Amino acid sequence: FQHYYITNNLSKSENAVTRSRELMIDIEPPPIESEPSAHKQNEVNSTIDFGLGDGHKEIATQLSELRLECEDHGVELVQYETETTLARIIELITKDLSEPYSIYTYRYFIHNWPFLCFMAKVEGEIVGAIVCKLDEHKKGSYRGYIAMLAVDKNHRRKKIGSSLVQKAIQTMIDHKCEEVVLETEITNQAALNLYQQLGFVRDKRLLKYYLNGVDAFRLKLWLK
Repeated sequence: FQHYYITNNLSKSENAVTRSRELMIDIEPPPIESEPSAHKQNEVNSTIDFGLGDGHKEIATQLSELRLECEDHGVELVQYETETTLARIIELITKDLSEPYSIYTYRYFIHNWPFLCFMAKVEGEIVGAIVCKLDEHKKGSYRGYIAMLAVDKNHRRKKIGSSLVQKAIQTMIDHKCEEVVLETEITNQAALNLYQQLGFVRDKRLLKYYLNGVDAFRLKLWLK
């Protein structure tokens, strides 16, 4: 199988800032299951408990363990700080895409939610990045959105992608986030497997969501 995936999550409209592009995940996917029932969703969500309260301690422990796995490969996770790293983030995300985002889309996410942009570094080189946002969902609570995720092809299979996702989710929890969503192509089995392993479930199917006419699954992770 391939150890990466590319999902071009551009909407039909020109307002691409509300869509995401996922690519190059470094995880060997388990066999994907059919659409889970309500009972099955509970089982999937119990794989990793991202709940509030006592769940905070559990996710912190899991995150720590994943980061240690990264560090075994000389990988360091750091938060975005200055625009001097933006060019490398763009390069990672657009390298294998035929329809790249404009720089304004990147700045929309990163300038508004810099605390939800994390990079993976090996010997000072940025080899992975995740870009997310956080919007008010209900009074006093928030919904997280995973917009972009990339891992350099030379550094896959080091738990970088999954560690970046968990780092972002932990930060969302710290900011009273109650759920996390994203979209991916229904044909992108590696992406579906990755997020399913992290507790995401298929919330709905979006018909002809992409410019190429492919449908999308909206994936959701409930944190409460």
